[in-house]
Amino acid sequence: MSSWDLVLDIVLLLLACLVTGAVFSRFRQSPLVGYLVAGMLVGGPGSLDVIRAEAHIETIAELGVAMLLFNLGLEFSWRQLETLGRRTLGCGAIQVVVTALAAFLVAKLLGLGTTQAIVVGAMLSLSSTAAVLRILAEQKEIDSSYGRNSIAVLLVQDIAVVPLAILVTLLSQGGTFVDVAINVGRIVGLAALLVIALYVLLNYVAVWALNAIAVEPNRELTILLAVVVGLGSTWAAHAVGLSPALGAFIAGMFLGNSAFATQIRADISSLRVVLLTLFFGAVGMVADPIWMFWNFPLVAGIAGLILAIKAAIVFAIFRAAGHGKGMSLATALCLSQVGEFAFVLGNIGKGNGIVDDDLYTLLVSSAIVTLLVTPYLVQSAPIAALWIERISRTSRGRQIPQTDSADKAPDIVIIGFGSAGQTVGSALCDSGRRILVIDLSIAGSRVAESLGFSAHIGDASSSDVLEHAHVYSAKLVVITVPARSSAISILQNVRSRSPLAHIVVRSRYQIHRLDFEAVGADMVVGDEELVGRSIAEHVCSQVNAWPAPHAVESD
Repeated sequence: MSSWDLVLDIVLLLLACLVTGAVFSRFRQSPLVGYLVAGMLVGGPGSLDVIRAEAHIETIAELGVAMLLFNLGLEFSWRQLETLGRRTLGCGAIQVVVTALAAFLVAKLLGLGTTQAIVVGAMLSLSSTAAVLRILAEQKEIDSSYGRNSIAVLLVQDIAVVPLAILVTLLSQGGTFVDVAINVGRIVGLAALLVIALYVLLNYVAVWALNAIAVEPNRELTILLAVVVGLGSTWAAHAVGLSPALGAFIAGMFLGNSAFATQIRADISSLRVVLLTLFFGAVGMVADPIWMFWNFPLVAGIAGLILAIKAAIVFAIFRAAGHGKGMSLATALCLSQVGEFAFVLGNIGKGNGIVDDDLYTLLVSSAIVTLLVTPYLVQSAPIAALWIERISRTSRGRQIPQTDSADKAPDIVIIGFGSAGQTVGSALCDSGRRILVIDLSIAGSRVAESLGFSAHIGDASSSDVLEHAHVYSAKLVVITVPARSSAISILQNVRSRSPLAHIVVRSRYQIHRLDFEAVGADMVVGDEELVGRSIAEHVCSQVNAWPAPHAVESD
């Protein structure tokens, strides 16, 4: 197949995803379901057979998951990862083990051999990082308590992919305990080297390089850095036998400690959307819709059993760890599906002759069904949590906390930290309020940090930058950006999302005052007005310092 044929297949898959995603969105359904359906229709067995390059597209689509984890890593510094708590991360490890054991026992009861049952247990122990994080991000619930619980478990599952893949491979090779120990030791050693290399490159080399250049006139450099780091770390992790998505996440966390994280998140958002869309379309191509139709009762029954068992296990584990019923239920609903890495383990088992075609088709079809219902389960998670809390009367009618983002939200945001912004900031130093500064200038961010403020390097005209910086939760927003078009764009974004915020805007020219007021500014301060007032005050002070004029003597 030529490279142009591959380009055509990618375009056709994206077009199918566009059409089905739009149809599902029109009926207020998740577009993710549309992407899965698009893949089932245009490629793979039992489809219209429009797509011929399934293997190549699947490889490209895996990058979508990696970029999603890279973006998530930008959200989490090492310190923020620690805030997830050892207990919550421990719940994730317990969930993998208990779910794999439960699936193994059920598979044995259904008549599968021991080796096959182990592979089935490994596959079903994993949940979908791509689907859950995408929907949580759409709902702005990544910072919610159940969202953070879900993220912690998903990260542990991504780490578990490596030993599970080794386990499935060794089952086909009949490896001894010594073989297992050697392979595990090799992977651990290579993982340590990868982490050290990424730490040095991203905490010293990359940050030094960005500090040495002017970001504002060279915006494309941050985009190139993000792509090189995200895709490069993905390749490096794959090369040493680790989960590619896990390598991308670690790289994102290291880069997330820099002041450039906010702008990088905004710059890669479009690339991430395209790759993730390809991923969900590629997942849909694995299924055989005709086989699923004729065997739907069996597929639906297995999928329902998987959802019920996994949800029950997650709920029980988090309850045992001391979490409330509502939070445990919400987390359980988010993690009850079968994840994308299950297809990787299934392919390994199938390629090595452990899993036959019939069993593989049944598992894949059931996993697809769980992914199809995932958007609805995640969206209903907070409602179900509130319902169970009310039923158990433990909350006495109070709603469970939906998000922890208020702890991060600034009270005051200053956008643009040149001389005007710094003057405002200096006046607020002793206010005792949480103050955030957004500026494209590295020098401006350093001044802000020296004053004790939080600072993000980013283009505030991007809604993604404003979103990640929690600008929409601020009570007071001061826009000192000199460019009128940028200031109006920022003002429109903030006002549309924060109708109650008090917004002060700087205007270079008095003639533009009405434009800012029409868009929603509460107060507009013009440079010309301030200059005239300053000159007038200076002139008056000089005149007042002169001797009093002599009185005119009358005749």
